[in-house]
Parts: sequence; C-alpha cells; structure tokens
Amino acid sequence: MSVPIRPAPNLPHVLARAAVILAIAAVAGCATRSTRAPVEERAAPPPRPPAAAAAPSAAAPVAPEAAPGPTYTVKRGDTLYQIALDAGLDYRELAAWNNIENVNIIRVGQVLRLTAPGSEPAASPSGVTTAPLRTTPAVVEAKPGAPAPAAAAPAPVARNTENYKSQPKAFKEPYSEQAMRDAVHVASPPQEQVAMAAPTPAPPPKVDAAPARAGPNDGVADDDDKLDWVWPAKGKVIGSFSETANLKGIDIGGTAGQPVFASASGTVVYAGTGLRGYGKLIIVKHNKTYLSAYAHNRDILVKEGETVTKGQKIAEMGNTDATEVKLHFEIRRLGKPMDPTRYLPPA
Repeated sequence: MSVPIRPAPNLPHVLARAAVILAIAAVAGCATRSTRAPVEERAAPPPRPPAAAAAPSAAAPVAPEAAPGPTYTVKRGDTLYQIALDAGLDYRELAAWNNIENVNIIRVGQVLRLTAPGSEPAASPSGVTTAPLRTTPAVVEAKPGAPAPAAAAPAPVARNTENYKSQPKAFKEPYSEQAMRDAVHVASPPQEQVAMAAPTPAPPPKVDAAPARAGPNDGVADDDDKLDWVWPAKGKVIGSFSETANLKGIDIGGTAGQPVFASASGTVVYAGTGLRGYGKLIIVKHNKTYLSAYAHNRDILVKEGETVTKGQKIAEMGNTDATEVKLHFEIRRLGKPMDPTRYLPPA
C-alpha cells in the first residue's frame, strides 16, 4: 500500500503564524492579569498654624523716679524774696535750686521748686516685679510619744532593664506577725528621721513710749520747737495778729532809733528792702522750722549770712514803708505765719 507524500510546508510562513499566535496569547494574558492600581484619596493637609509670636522681651527695669516736690507758680507782683518768706526759705537757696542768676528777675507763670534737688522721696515704680516663690519644707512640731513623720520617699530612678539584673523572687511563707515585720523591714530600709520643732518667735522689742511735748500751736512737737523766744523790742502792741484780716504778725509801737533785738538765735537770711510793704526788713532763720521777720526799720545793723544770738541788737526802729514808727514782727513756722504772742513770754 502506498502512502501519499504531502509536500513540505513553507517554513517561513509557519514561523510567521507561530509568532502571531504567541503575540496574541501574550496580550491576552496581560489583559486578564492586569489590575488597576489602587487610588488612595488623601485629604489636603491642614494649614500649619502660624508660628507663635515671640514673647515680648522683659522690659528693662526702670529706676524709680523721684516724686515731684512742692512747687510755686509765680504770679503778677511776686518777688523771690516774698516767695521765700512765705515758704520759710532762704531766698538764695531758692534761687540756687531754680538756677536763677538774678534774684530780682522772675517771670509770671514760672514754676519754682521749693525743695532742694534730690531731696524728694523716690516714687514706687509703675511695674511690679514678680519672682517665683521658694517653698520650704513644712515644719512639723514633734509631740511627745508620737512617732516621727516619715521622710518623703525619693523619686524612682530609671534603669536600663536590658542590663539590669533583678533579684530572684522571694519564696512564699505562711502569714505571721514576724513575717510581716520582716517584709516591711526589707521593703523599707530604716531612714534617719529628724523632727523639727517650730521656732519660738522672738518677743517684740520693748519700746519706751516717751510722752511727746506739745508744740505751742498745733501739737506737733520736735526739736525745732525748742526755742527760747524774747520780745524783739520794748513797747505797746498796737497791732494784733489776725488770720482773717491777713495781719501776719504784731506791731510794736516805739520811737525812732529804738533798738530792735533778735528774738532768738539764728542766721540772717535776708537784709534789705526787696519786699513791698515791709520797708527795711531783716529775716532770721532759727532752724528748719522757724524764722522771724523784723520790718519798717530805720537802719539795719547786720548782714546776710551773719549769725546772731538771742537778744542781740540787729536794727533800729523806724517807719520805712509805714505811716508811723513801729516794729512789725512776725514768726513763721514752715513759712506759715503764726501768732507771735503764743511764743513770746508774758510782757
């Protein structure tokens, strides 16, 4: 039996078909296995808060300013001498404190300080400086027979657990009072305890209350009130002191040339004719509180800056800037006119 022989296929054509089949299979396999990449929806990150404003730097400490002292505003008709007399001051000091070169020239509206520079008390600063409080351990008063309070346990110290070797666990034993005491003793080693007694407050210092000597006018007593006054001239009082009538002293009648005496020891702070209505005037400052004035003199026998003693002749009575011969005498306490008859001895 003969077998028919088929002609050999065209090799290049077969290879081309095989390549096409393999390409189609590869594309199909990729299509079946491919999956979409997961899509993750993420919310937009919240906006970052703005950087905190830097804390304002602490203001530099401000030195307390001196509190303003008493002042006087110059009015029309004022003179430096009159202002000094009304304030109980030496006009030369008043001029120096206010940088006045010519004591005869002051301006209306000019503000004059009546205290020396640097003598004002310091004012409190506007700000308050705070500091953290320092706490001290509570003081425990020990009571007889009571156990001392236990000291505070120290804070636990962190350990490296990897390199730290713990002790073997203790074995269990039946409960008993001795076992409990031993366990407490092992768990809490005894520590030194000290009971501090509350300090006994020191008794307040004893102050001897000395009775204050009443002043001649307002009950305020100090060393400056201890002056021994004498009458500045002999004669009859022809004009009395009156606050309501603006009579700032007393008038003593006499004759021209009659001696005028210093009523108390002191320093002459003014001698001249610079105060309207006083004529030839002498002002004696006795201390920080009191001064005396002697007006309408015919002649002045002392100079400014001169120290005088009580009863010393300082002028001669006259009638300058007055209608009659008399001595106008004033005593001023801190610049305020006082009634001289309350200081002078009985006539």
